[in-house]
Amino acid sequence: MSPGDFLHKDAETRLCERYTVAGLVCSLATNSEELLEAARESFLPLPLPAVAADFSIRFWVDHSDRAQPPWPKPYLRGFDHLVFAGFDDRSSMLADLRTRRVIGRFSAGMAADSTYWRMVIFPMLLSVLAGSVGLVELHASCVARDQEGLVLIGPSRSGKSTLALALAEAGLTLFSDDRTFCSLKQGKITAWGMPRPLKLRHEAAVWFEDLRYREPTDVQSGERVFHCEPNRQFGRQRFPGCELRLLVFLERQQSSAFCLTPMKPSAVRSRIELDLMAEACDAAQRQAETIDHLLALPCWRLRYGGTPQVIAEQICATFLNNSAGRSSGGTT
Repeated sequence: MSPGDFLHKDAETRLCERYTVAGLVCSLATNSEELLEAARESFLPLPLPAVAADFSIRFWVDHSDRAQPPWPKPYLRGFDHLVFAGFDDRSSMLADLRTRRVIGRFSAGMAADSTYWRMVIFPMLLSVLAGSVGLVELHASCVARDQEGLVLIGPSRSGKSTLALALAEAGLTLFSDDRTFCSLKQGKITAWGMPRPLKLRHEAAVWFEDLRYREPTDVQSGERVFHCEPNRQFGRQRFPGCELRLLVFLERQQSSAFCLTPMKPSAVRSRIELDLMAEACDAAQRQAETIDHLLALPCWRLRYGGTPQVIAEQICATFLNNSAGRSSGGTT
């Protein structure tokens, strides 16, 4: 490969598969069996003669590049309809939001790191493409009962993952942690997640017996964390998507509390739009329609503090154990 051909544009990528992700069809071409295995852990495979792909990926792996983890913190740069994501000095991808095509070049070591693809690269890729393929991304965790979804929205350290695990202990299915993608079809909002483990900070060991005698051995963004998979732990089947019924915006406080207040649509819109990437006009218009339908759902602000299991019980009692609470009820 010549120095001027970093992405190796003429490389052969004969390995091709199709998948569904967030209700969309994705085609992937590569020269790496290990990268295909990583994709199968994150997406649902489809037969090749499927409908046209909603977006396409072409990733070439340089098998002579033996870079190894730990990997540096990834970064994003955008210019007009192009978004560049860098993962180390020799591994990166470039997304064209107009054509919904992604190309990239990766080291063999990164291609073999299936956990990194599942936790970082594929979620980042979907975040970059979200607006151009009709998705709205929420900085949120999602749990569901009978495929009816409840989304917990909030900034970092607001307790999304901790409450999601407590709700899983209470009998709900975990759909997504930290990133939830929403699509609008036939007037219904569907929430989608990716099958990545739940990430918990070390202080969560105080609340969960299974973590109490463990050390947080995983490192993410320079911080030691626990990774756990409650659906596997509790023997629950995870479906790829659920119908979204309720939005709960979390505001964590030090003292014990459980205070619910309904939110105005304007406040909900500003919270959602704050985390969205800038999009072209047509993509922004599609996102606006989806956001309008999100605003039609019951939306609550929850100021809370105390034991997550107790808060989870109160959430279930208020919203999930009676139809009135699901549609319009609540306590303050």
